[in-house]
Amino acid sequence: MPTPSFRDYLYAPDHPRVAELRGLDARSYAETAKDDSFAGPMIEGWKKLYPAPFVGVTSDGAVREGLYPLSQAKPGEEAPTSDMVAAAEKLLALLTSAQRERLNYAVDALEWQSWANPEFMQHDTGLRLDELDPAVRDAALAVVEAGLSPEGHALARNLMRINGFLGGLVDLPLLMNEFSYNFALYGTPSSSDPWGWQLFGHHLALNCLVVGSQLVISPVFLGAEPDIVDAGPHQGVKVFKERIHWAREFMAALPDELRAAAVIFEHMQDPAMPEGRLHPGDERHLAGCFQDNRVIPYEGILVSTVPAAALAVLDKIVEDSIAYLPAGPRSARHREIREHYSDTWFSWIGGWQGEEAFYFRIQSPVVILELDHHSGVFLDNDQPAPFHMHTVVRTPNGNDYGRALVEQYGTH
Repeated sequence: MPTPSFRDYLYAPDHPRVAELRGLDARSYAETAKDDSFAGPMIEGWKKLYPAPFVGVTSDGAVREGLYPLSQAKPGEEAPTSDMVAAAEKLLALLTSAQRERLNYAVDALEWQSWANPEFMQHDTGLRLDELDPAVRDAALAVVEAGLSPEGHALARNLMRINGFLGGLVDLPLLMNEFSYNFALYGTPSSSDPWGWQLFGHHLALNCLVVGSQLVISPVFLGAEPDIVDAGPHQGVKVFKERIHWAREFMAALPDELRAAAVIFEHMQDPAMPEGRLHPGDERHLAGCFQDNRVIPYEGILVSTVPAAALAVLDKIVEDSIAYLPAGPRSARHREIREHYSDTWFSWIGGWQGEEAFYFRIQSPVVILELDHHSGVFLDNDQPAPFHMHTVVRTPNGNDYGRALVEQYGTH
């Protein structure tokens, strides 16, 4: 079958889905969205979850202790803390006192948990990039760049560019543009004390916490609709192609009986799914925004039971999923994840051959990695398609937002 093109699913300019939003910016749509048939129910559902005291995602409701010791990073695994501090101090020097007050929160503030990935602004945390002077906006993005790997920074910026491309496609540039994102700081930039930053908006959310030489970036949401830019100044940008290829390759490398056991539902919108398994916005995702305390039971197959060839492919998926981390922290994180391969589970929904849409989850005591192909939001495909996907990374058992490290630091 030919690969479906997102251009086959563009709304007509006068279709109510896009026409009724035309001319709205993030702030005006924040009110309108409450009555929107698509956004309204999500907003109401999420309001019940935020704010709630942070516990962490678990597999059974009980936080497993001792997984994330506060310590000096091993040689070669250190965070780029000095570069991060320098970038943050440059940003702060450019801000007015009112901007600094609005930008900055306590290091353990509930506002960490206010991030969301839709285009509507449910929580106006920090400063809005598309409302800032270019020099200030660029300084905020330099803080983000200092905390990411080069490839992670490139991916984040490309997702922002795709968002701008989508806004142009549907003529909603005030609502979806390259800079329609919120940015906040938590704590005071320091080479030793815990502090961090947060960037979130449509199809992009990064939560970064550094304590001395240790770095945590989690939760992470990275997604795209569409997954490629085929015109304009950023033509050629495309995302997640390798991870999707490796996921299918992993399934192909499994023996028939293991593959069958990994598939928890055969269809992406499966009648066998229990009520609530499909979310109107998250679809099959379980660990998205406002799910900081969710109980997510293990499903599928144990990674320790798969053939060596399949495990090697899964390791590529893991590596790609955490590639946003700088080299040192990425090495530490990959080692941490590998050490738990004996109690890591893999589950799958949907097809795995050709261009079939799918969902997968890799889950252990120290990580949750999800990828889900979605139906259209600003494209009109009513079935999940490979040109719209969401990915999520969580650090379960209490270390999203680096919270386990922050709590330990506070006892020293």
